[in-house]
Formats: sequence, C-alpha cells, structure tokens
Amino acid sequence: MGKKSVKENKNIYQISREARNLTREKAADLMEFISDDRIEKIESEKSYPHPDEIVAMSKAYKNPSLCNYYCANECPIGEATRVPQLQLKELSTIVLEILNSLDRMDDEKSKFINIAVDGMITEDEIADFAKIKRELDKISVSVSSLKLWINQTITDGKIDLDLLKKAEEELN
Repeated sequence: MGKKSVKENKNIYQISREARNLTREKAADLMEFISDDRIEKIESEKSYPHPDEIVAMSKAYKNPSLCNYYCANECPIGEATRVPQLQLKELSTIVLEILNSLDRMDDEKSKFINIAVDGMITEDEIADFAKIKRELDKISVSVSSLKLWINQTITDGKIDLDLLKKAEEELN
C-alpha cells in the first residue's frame, strides 16, 4: 500500500485521486494504460497530461470536471478559444441562472433581430450587441454547467444513464 502524500501544493489531479482514496498504484490499475510513475509525473507537474489521460482520470476518479479543468487551463486549444472554467453547482442554481439570462434576452430580442436584419453590426449597434453577447455567453456557461452537473450526477449513480439514453432516443 502506498504512503499518504504530505505535499502541501497538490494539483487537481492529485486532489481528485486522493478524494477517491486511491493510491497511484490502484489508480494505475484502474486506468490500465497509465503507469503509477506517469501519474506521479503529472501530479508533481514534471509532465503535462495528455487528453486521453485526462479522460481516463476523470472516469477513474469519478470527477467529470477534470476534463473541463484541463480544457480551460492546460489545453492550448481550450485556452485559445477561452473555454470557461466551470464550477459544479446545484441544479436549482443552474436553472435559475438560465432562466434569468433567458428573461434578459427576451428584453433584448427586438434589438437582436434589428442587428441581424442586415447581417452587419454597425457602430450604433455595437453596445447593444455587446450586451446581447454577454447574455449569450452566460447562457452558454450555464448550459455547460448543466451538462457538467448531469455528468457528475450520472457518475454518482443518481441518474440511470441507460434510462436517460432511452428517453433521449424516444424524443428523436
């Protein structure tokens, strides 16, 4: 059995592994293609993780938010496209955020239509467009937060994935 780390500045990968009470050896067994030495290098930040390793860790550690963390903070594409860092929130908070933003968008709908009519954003429309863009960005983050909540809830066994997939298929 591995010894307990006393390192003070642990990164998210080590914190997530330890939250599941996994040694590096046990984590490596769960992930099969990642060795305990590789896990140590990632956790000590001697080496950057690869995307497939992040996916494996998120599953083994039952922490879907590791994927978002990686995309927002370590992936060059995610950084270039400004993937937002999400926080796991309660469903009620996410729903209220979405509804609040949709209400604000309802107020801006006619301005949005007027901006879109000619397909150009003129100087006198830019302030309204910036305000609309900000609300759309909030909706996007809220929807991503909802997806993260769903993934975490599935991972925790509180939503039956097979039933969810079946219900989604029936909608098609």
